[in-house]
Amino acid sequence: MDALDGIKVIDAATLFAGPLAATILGDLGADVIKIEHPKGDPVRTHGYQKNGVPLWWKVISRNKRAITLNLSHPKGQQIMRSLACKSDVVIESFRPGTWERWNLGPDVLQQENPGLVLTRVTGFGQTGPYKSRPGFGTLAEAMSGFAAITGEPDGPPTLPPFGLADGIAGLAAAIATLAALRARDRDGKGQVVDLALIEPILSILGPQPTVYDQLGVIQERRGNRSSNNAPRNVYRTRDGRWAAVSTSAQNVAERVMRLVGHPEVIDEPWFASGGERAKHAETLDRMVGGWIGQHTLNEVVETFEHAQAAVAPIYDIRHVMEDPQYRALGSIITVKDEDLGAVQMQNVMFRLSETPGRVRWAGRRKGQDNAEIYGEMLAMDSRHLQQLSEEGVI
Repeated sequence: MDALDGIKVIDAATLFAGPLAATILGDLGADVIKIEHPKGDPVRTHGYQKNGVPLWWKVISRNKRAITLNLSHPKGQQIMRSLACKSDVVIESFRPGTWERWNLGPDVLQQENPGLVLTRVTGFGQTGPYKSRPGFGTLAEAMSGFAAITGEPDGPPTLPPFGLADGIAGLAAAIATLAALRARDRDGKGQVVDLALIEPILSILGPQPTVYDQLGVIQERRGNRSSNNAPRNVYRTRDGRWAAVSTSAQNVAERVMRLVGHPEVIDEPWFASGGERAKHAETLDRMVGGWIGQHTLNEVVETFEHAQAAVAPIYDIRHVMEDPQYRALGSIITVKDEDLGAVQMQNVMFRLSETPGRVRWAGRRKGQDNAEIYGEMLAMDSRHLQQLSEEGVI
């Protein structure tokens, strides 16, 4: 039995944090029902396709049964209320006020199903002056302070080339939903999870608010360097590859400097502190980078590992797919798929010893499970479904 066996989740969210939260719950065994507009979810048009098959959809919608439903249609709203009555979790990502306007707010849904957990993922939350603004991960990456500290010191603020804020928010939404379900186990009451994209990414940016509050210090861009320790950077190898070095621990910093042939700096008074070493990053980078530049990537990794110094090669996705550690962990799996035959994707992101989770199938075709879900949950027959389809409800 899976960890979340018996939990029914309605995923009525899109782009991308809410759906990721539902994916995580599905990986752990929840019965996730993906609702998309009859015209198709926007994710189906994002990114690469193969023979017309959207590849991102295959990943973000795995382990979900797929139905179509027009929530802006009065009959669609009535159907949504009926589905929510028989569910444990509903995840939505519409602008604040939209679901209330559709008579789908928590006052309605939880009156009919007091145990329902309604997880609401928006750009700026359900309250505040920005609540009605369009909210996307890019805006959260900008406003959280992430972009301001990312990039070279003399370059512009830098955004990540993937959905970082959405990914972090998806993880946070899954955790919050599980906490709400645990609380429901205790008192039988559901609750509303109000998650704003701008908050989870802010939470992982370290002690910046506290440092600013206490010292007035504003963190600046340092490229690949750190203000907390040095050497910490990426260095080009003799064969044109790149290696990342970290020396967060003092003993590791000492090992690195002995390895690269500069043990003399260890005796410098400033070397005993990570923060002080960071002030001498230029000197340390020159020493470390000079040694690494004389060796191939394999030589660098082997020598660092032998010395128990922290190093990692800079990978692109080709290297990830071939790496023996990722293979040992089973981080990439092959999923049988009716459209692609077989498709590789990330596995469940952690391992539970007793209920490890699993990927049962990749994202399904639009409306593929309409007959099954609507028949199973709402006792609708094929004639009823055909009528709803003709009316633009499903």
